[in-house]
Amino acid sequence: MVDVTGHFGMALLFAAPAWFVWGRRGALGFTAFALVTAMLPDSDLVLQQVLPITHHGVTHTLLFVVLLSTLGGFVAARWLTDYFNTHSRIRSTDIASETVFVFATTGLLVGGTSHLFADVLSAPDIAPPLSPFWPFYPEPVIVDVIYYDSPLWNFGLIGVALAVHLVLARHEGVPLETRYRIGNREDSEALGAK
Repeated sequence: MVDVTGHFGMALLFAAPAWFVWGRRGALGFTAFALVTAMLPDSDLVLQQVLPITHHGVTHTLLFVVLLSTLGGFVAARWLTDYFNTHSRIRSTDIASETVFVFATTGLLVGGTSHLFADVLSAPDIAPPLSPFWPFYPEPVIVDVIYYDSPLWNFGLIGVALAVHLVLARHEGVPLETRYRIGNREDSEALGAK
């Protein structure tokens, strides 16, 4: 596992394609959702105080990340849809709760998955290897190319990720045309007509 800095760097790298999918404002929100769950699998360090679980156990699986990301998406859709539709900075008058669910769930999933990926690259150094595909494939997955305490990897990951986001932020691309695009009412109506 990389340290916290490395995990945030990996989450930023995983979230970078959001600039092409969601556009400038959407990418910032999407990246925020990804950063929220960048450390989610390490919740086992707190939970093991009250539950009989181990580090790199059940919380370090895709199943756990998918379940909690989906739950987080439902919560976001329930509580944020009205906020997005009334907040003037979003520049939209009609964002469906389905769009908020897809947006939030995907962002949360990207952050949690980035954590698992970083741990697969570095787990055997100071912690047991993880089995990210449990219960479907219970064997550990080990790549072991990153050393935990390596400043080069940890600060390098976040440095490269921030540089990528800064370059993409200056790019004036148009987000993909999808049914979940966050735009103004005219954009949504035009997409619905296609």
